[in-house]
Amino acid sequence: MTIRIRRVKAFNTAGPCVPGRDYMLDPLARLPNALRLAEQGKYFVVHAPRQTGKTTALRALAHELNGTGRYAAVRVSCERAAGVEDLASAQEAILEGMHYAAEDQGLTTDCRPPGRWPEASPLGMVFAALRAWARKSSRPLVLLFDEIDALAGPALVSVLRQLRDGATSIDTPFPHSVVLCGMRNVRDYKAASGGDPTRLGTQSPFNISVESMRIGDFGLEEVAELYGQHTEATGQAFTGYAIQRAFEASQGQPWLLNALARDIIEEMSIPVEQPITDSLMEQAVERLIVQRATHLDSLVARLSEPRVRRIIEPMIIGGTAPGDVVYNDDLAYVRDLGLIARTRTVQIANPIYQETVVRALTQLLEINIQADPQAFLLPDGRLDIARLLNEFTAWWKANGEIIDTDRTYHEAACHLIFMAFLQRVVNGGGHIDREYALGKKRLDLTIRKPYTDETGQPAIQWSAFELKVRSDVSGDQIKPGLEQLDAYLGRLGLDTGTLLVFDRRTDAPPITARTGIDTATSPSGRTVTLIHA
Repeated sequence: MTIRIRRVKAFNTAGPCVPGRDYMLDPLARLPNALRLAEQGKYFVVHAPRQTGKTTALRALAHELNGTGRYAAVRVSCERAAGVEDLASAQEAILEGMHYAAEDQGLTTDCRPPGRWPEASPLGMVFAALRAWARKSSRPLVLLFDEIDALAGPALVSVLRQLRDGATSIDTPFPHSVVLCGMRNVRDYKAASGGDPTRLGTQSPFNISVESMRIGDFGLEEVAELYGQHTEATGQAFTGYAIQRAFEASQGQPWLLNALARDIIEEMSIPVEQPITDSLMEQAVERLIVQRATHLDSLVARLSEPRVRRIIEPMIIGGTAPGDVVYNDDLAYVRDLGLIARTRTVQIANPIYQETVVRALTQLLEINIQADPQAFLLPDGRLDIARLLNEFTAWWKANGEIIDTDRTYHEAACHLIFMAFLQRVVNGGGHIDREYALGKKRLDLTIRKPYTDETGQPAIQWSAFELKVRSDVSGDQIKPGLEQLDAYLGRLGLDTGTLLVFDRRTDAPPITARTGIDTATSPSGRTVTLIHA
């Protein structure tokens, strides 16, 4: 008797997606022009942040081209040459990978590379090899270089120049089409390869590219389609609100969407008979942030890089960006990492990243804050905001002077310290919403705390905070702070809130002398709590 095992698809969070094994959308639909350009013999670039589907898309493109019977398409990973500084050794690693890729991806013998690559100098090894391969192959070659930016410095420059040399040599047998795929756009390869970032307008070592395509994130309809595949396979439905919540939290980032669904289905083990609701999705979002899986950890590890800090730090305090070219390259780099949204406003790409960044930066501070979250709860479950503010000012007087002078993100130290205090007090019993972006000129915070109202019904307590910094050049911040808090409270429909003004002037009084709690009246007549710190 033959036993048939029904293969159940899953949401993939590790490696490229495989048709028939993983829930996935059509990869080529995310690169609508790629097939046409490859068939036309064009050289072009595909770029996107990590774990957004680049390798999956390249595999699909190679499969589609080979399926026509007219091309020999191979995806070649450059990762084996990562960190190899020697020019010859880096190229040898890539050329070795070409042999394995051609065999593993099923090219017929007449389309595979020569048994041995021709001898060549370190300045022309790739050029000579591709010329020999193109001459031997019975079909036009299409090479898809994955992780091209794993190469660095002279090795990256040399490979790009050899590809350009071959493409522009009309009489030289060479690959019909070449696709370079990595995290960075082609205009940034000069800086990525060690070139002067202040001269990005100068000639790129790969200026033959006809197009640079970015693999975008999923839209709401695509999220519904992806999750709908699970419903079709198992009968377990995602409610409309759950799909909406997943999209809002991830902004369509593919890995995050898969991780959220996988956590609910496999880790939380929600029975298939039970629909996946927005409440379950909210739990998955929080679990993902707390667990800080490899994908999120790799982004957090970048926060200490100077070019990342130069972008993230002014965002936290709502500052403005410098208008120099180095800043523009920093911004391009952080966008290519996927940390920053590709919008006109410079802001974190999605709420999950936004929360992960802040918690990573406040983690060590939070450990040093000795506050019992239960002590700040009122009998009905609401937060005692008055006690929270009193405790913070007392803690700030005792600790602010020391901690404020010993932070990597020095300019954002005050903001991070207050957020660490809030995180410690709320500690899973509520939610902290943070709004920060370049140019806001403040940090907006909201606490949402569930409680039971006087009728015994569940309700939400909303508490709003506005953070401002007074510096040597900014002038007094109370008046603009009250105006901004007023607008914030108006959007939230609240009658009162808290304005914190941190004094960072060089001649400011000592923290113990200047810190205190007061009240003030907003332009629209709201009475708000004013904290001087």
